[in-house]
Amino acid sequence: MRVGKRACIMQARYAHAGQMKRAKKELKKVKTYLGRVTRDIKRKADLGQDAKLLFLVSQAEQLLKQEKNTPKKLYSLHAPEVECIAKGKAHKRYEFGCKVSVVTTASVPWVLSVIAHHENPYDGATLKECLTKAEENAKSKIEYAFADKGYRGKDHHPEDVKVFISGKKRLPNLLKKLLKGRSGIEPIIGHLKEDHRLSRNYLLGKVGDKVNAILAGCAFNLKKIMRLMTVQGYCFN
Repeated sequence: MRVGKRACIMQARYAHAGQMKRAKKELKKVKTYLGRVTRDIKRKADLGQDAKLLFLVSQAEQLLKQEKNTPKKLYSLHAPEVECIAKGKAHKRYEFGCKVSVVTTASVPWVLSVIAHHENPYDGATLKECLTKAEENAKSKIEYAFADKGYRGKDHHPEDVKVFISGKKRLPNLLKKLLKGRSGIEPIIGHLKEDHRLSRNYLLGKVGDKVNAILAGCAFNLKKIMRLMTVQGYCFN
């Protein structure tokens, strides 16, 4: 435990300093320690009587086998459902967690639905589910939807909803204004992440991811309601 912890710390330090040969050497040490402990447990413990220990041993074996290009890699022991999502941004190339889709109203920003998606799906494939849930929550039919270019692909669009993608030309003035206002959802996502714990989930498992996303959307709407009531003269104790 002591030498393994030190090797993990030194691997991170060497990698941060750009000393990749030393970092690889420390990583090899960590994998060696993990392999020794795993084999020792398999020899001495009765894994058939302890399901939790069997699960941990299977995770350790997966860590030892996986390589750079291995699909569905294990990134976290306490949250095996975590996935690597490529962002394509210079300051943050990757994020670890799951995708979350947010649907808001076009004019006055109210959150209609927040859904967490696992298995890292294509954005356009989630559009139909998100709009259906938004209609259920709003108890109203959605006629127009405005989305970014990640939702391109008419095969995934609902048949009864007109979907407009950012950058579309030759639109009436009203639709052009609404499409231009699509970028207004970005600060809402920022508030959900920073103010309502959407950026870090402390609930367990895939169900916890979905519950946390829903609670973040509810918190945004409740805070907006409280702000409006405070302006109108209501008091809260």
